[in-house]
Amino acid sequence: MSKKSSPSEPTRVGSIAMEDYLEQISELIELKGYARVIDIAERLTISQASVTNMVKKLGAEGLVNYERYRGMTLTQRGEEVATYIRQRHELLTRFLELFGIDDTTIYDDVEGMEHHISGPTLRVFDALVAELEKSPEMVKRVKKKLKGDHN
Repeated sequence: MSKKSSPSEPTRVGSIAMEDYLEQISELIELKGYARVIDIAERLTISQASVTNMVKKLGAEGLVNYERYRGMTLTQRGEEVATYIRQRHELLTRFLELFGIDDTTIYDDVEGMEHHISGPTLRVFDALVAELEKSPEMVKRVKKKLKGDHN
C-alpha cells in the first residue's frame, strides 16, 4: 500500500479466523522471532487445543510449517498472505486515525471491516489515505464537518 510496497492481493485463505491466526503468527515472529501455540492462544484468548487445530489446518493449506513443541514459521505463501493482511489492517487504521477516532473504536471497526473489504475498494482507501496525508487542510475540513454532525 502507500507507505510500503504491497504484494498483489493474494488469493483469499479459507476463513476470517485463518486470517486472524496468520496476522498473529506474523506479528509474533516479528516481535519475538518465533510463534508458539501458547503465545497465539494467549493473544486470541482461546484454548491451546483450538490453536493447535487451526495451525494444523494452516499447515495443510501450505501457509505454515509447524513442528509440535517447537513452534511455527510461515511458508513463502503464508508470509505473502500475512503481509497483505497486516498492510490492509495498517491502512484502514491509518485512515481512521486521520480523523481522530479513538483507538478502541478504530480497533473494533478495523477488525470488522478488514476481512470484508475487496481489493478494488482497498485500493481506493490507499489512494485516499495517500492524498489525505499530503493534505492536512482537507483533513481539518472533514473533521470540522464531522464535529458539526451530531448523528
